[in-house]
Amino acid sequence: NILQHFCTIKHEPGEKNAGFDVLYHNMKHGQIATKELAEFVRERAAVEETYSKSMSKLAKMASNGSPLGTFAPMWDVFRVSSDKLALCHLELMRKMNDLIRDINKYGEEQVKVHRKTKEEVMGTLEAVQALQVQNGQLQKAREGYHTKCMELERLRKEGAPQKELEKAELKSKKAAESFAASIEKFNRAGGDFEQKMSESAQKFQDIEEAHLRQMKQLIKAYSHSIEDTHVQVGQVHEEFKQNVENIGIGSLIQKFTEQKGTGKDRPGPVGFEEYLSSQLPDNNKKSRAKAFRIPGLGKRDKEPDST
Repeated sequence: NILQHFCTIKHEPGEKNAGFDVLYHNMKHGQIATKELAEFVRERAAVEETYSKSMSKLAKMASNGSPLGTFAPMWDVFRVSSDKLALCHLELMRKMNDLIRDINKYGEEQVKVHRKTKEEVMGTLEAVQALQVQNGQLQKAREGYHTKCMELERLRKEGAPQKELEKAELKSKKAAESFAASIEKFNRAGGDFEQKMSESAQKFQDIEEAHLRQMKQLIKAYSHSIEDTHVQVGQVHEEFKQNVENIGIGSLIQKFTEQKGTGKDRPGPVGFEEYLSSQLPDNNKKSRAKAFRIPGLGKRDKEPDST
């Protein structure tokens, strides 16, 4: 129990009853932890976004793979796998952003609870301050009483006159009465402090338990989101592996031949063609053939071929 460690009343000079201060500031530190958790998750979301963009870049690179050769269809397997991985990490980024909103919402509620608690424990703070004041007066009264007793004892040893001894005894008696009154006031303040501190310590403990419970719940949501994404990524990798296995070497070659093949018909054998004189032009008909000339001597042969 928190009370057992923070409700001790200090009696020695210079010691303060700082348990309340420790518990109060520990409650405020919970707001810092909430903000830091939100910042951590925000950074994780940025990491997932960067990873998603990188996988999309890889998918585009695969889609631009060379369409030539028998390996070309494999690039589509890489493209599909990379696209799916990009979507997995993009979805995780969205889940992280949703979680950040939940953390911020809790942080707002946390501030309201702390503000309300501060008002409720103001009486304990006043009791702490009153106890510290009484503790200071108690120490002062104790020192004064001891000083007067030592002075009386010294006069007795030195054989001081009776009148002087009576005067010292009176001062010692008054100091004792003042010391006793201080003890009584301190004990009353201590009782009030212990009662109020007990109530406040329980409040602080309830707040811390609720805070830690909520923080663990948020971390659990963070963990589940990552776990779900890892399952999806595993499925994508398994699908990629199966796709690679399912595309056989024979099917790659078959697909290539279907797309790039020039025909299945083989050229037939060439037979001997007999020379037929009837194919020659009739001698009586005017030949339209060009006059015979020696290559290189004609004007046209000296000009570049227009075709």
